[in-house]
Amino acid sequence: MSHTDPTTGGVTTADAGPLAEEERELQRGLSNRHLQLIALGGAIGTGMFMGSSRTINVAGPSSMLVYALIGFFLYFMMRAMGEMLLSNLKYKSFRDIAEHTLGPAGGFIAGWTYWFSWIVAAMGDLAAITGYAQYWWPNVPKWLPAAVLAVVLFTLNVVAVNLFGEAEFWFALIKLVAVGALIIVAAWLLASRFVSPGGDAAQIANLWNDGGFFPNGALGFLAGFQIAFFAFVGLEVVGTAAAETRDPMRNLPKAINAIPVRLALFYVLALAAICVVIPWRHVVPGESPFVQMFDLAGFGAAASVLNFVLLTAAASSDNSGLYSTSRMMYGLAMDGQAPKAMGKLSKRSVPQNALIVSCVMLMSGVTFLYTSDSIIAAFTMVTSVAALLFIFIWTLIVVCYIAYRKKFPELHEKSTYKLPGGLATAWMVIVFFIVSVFILSLEEETRQAVIVTPIWFVFIGVAYLIHSRRVKSSAAQAAIDSYRPE
Repeated sequence: MSHTDPTTGGVTTADAGPLAEEERELQRGLSNRHLQLIALGGAIGTGMFMGSSRTINVAGPSSMLVYALIGFFLYFMMRAMGEMLLSNLKYKSFRDIAEHTLGPAGGFIAGWTYWFSWIVAAMGDLAAITGYAQYWWPNVPKWLPAAVLAVVLFTLNVVAVNLFGEAEFWFALIKLVAVGALIIVAAWLLASRFVSPGGDAAQIANLWNDGGFFPNGALGFLAGFQIAFFAFVGLEVVGTAAAETRDPMRNLPKAINAIPVRLALFYVLALAAICVVIPWRHVVPGESPFVQMFDLAGFGAAASVLNFVLLTAAASSDNSGLYSTSRMMYGLAMDGQAPKAMGKLSKRSVPQNALIVSCVMLMSGVTFLYTSDSIIAAFTMVTSVAALLFIFIWTLIVVCYIAYRKKFPELHEKSTYKLPGGLATAWMVIVFFIVSVFILSLEEETRQAVIVTPIWFVFIGVAYLIHSRRVKSSAAQAAIDSYRPE
């Protein structure tokens, strides 16, 4: 069984068993700017550029509050994760935290569920990418954009972690520039008292003058949570990159403090910009409100430019997903919970085998495109399942925090980066997530996902029972002991 080095967070060869000859260390090649843009890039994707139209359509201007609320609670989830990661630098990711606080079953379920969550989320983005590609090439086979994307992303990830970080930095920057441009254009249209060809004036009053701030009542407001949750997927990738972050004691807190706030701010400002220029009833679900906005501004090439941004957004999210899944599978292999081959690093210190498996699984998402009635139908179903899986992961992180406080009070006392409000805050976040699942069950579109998603947990539960019978109890205990601070 392998052990992680307390200084580097990488895997040492001492006492590493059969993997010793093959193991190298994960390299700390990610800076603070990489870390923040990776997380922002993973979260700002189709949920923003395409899904926001659906959120506005059902919730009206109150969609801003939906995103703000989710961002508020996810900030505390991130703080809980940050405290645990920094309490023990032997933790490579939050999966290791689950292993240490909840036992082997916790690590197994957390790791494989997170891996599967990202695969499902990537399938949603894959469906979107196919739709965007068909805008320019309507006759292109559905599988071809997926294949091209898989090859490109594999290449970016397999070379070195800093190349991945750099690529994701620029991917994410394109998206942030697009959001910033939207806000600037909206401000200009508002200042110039713009009136659309349909007679709609750009004005602040659009936020409340058509049915109020909650035009569809409480149910409409609650219906906006589905896409909004999917929009925040990727936020927790910081907890997967801990072992490859430079100076984690400095950079992890900076990233965790900034990411949720910036993300919520981006979403709220973008939605506000859309709603003051385009009355919420005129936002067409399934179409990008960004394209509508730039069209109104007289930007003739808006559709093509935004289609490029949408492609970039989806590719960036998949890039973060591929990174996360490969590192998670690597961590699982290190603890004997995945095939040994997944725990081997290339000469460039990249888990190449795990990358290949994740790419193949990503490609399997093409089947949804051929079995669904439409790309939109495939996207909706897949994103709903992904949102539920990530809510489970986020909840599990907070549950780990509660267990950590009980089992390791001395680590909490020594921590210089504590969760504000401690256990009270943790329970508040868990209640919010439980209520959110109930909310998702109210909508017909998401109710199917609520019914289907538990199948995964039955599967992973059975898988763990089979796995545990094959593993000696001493080996499982050794994995837990390896995280004990010296």
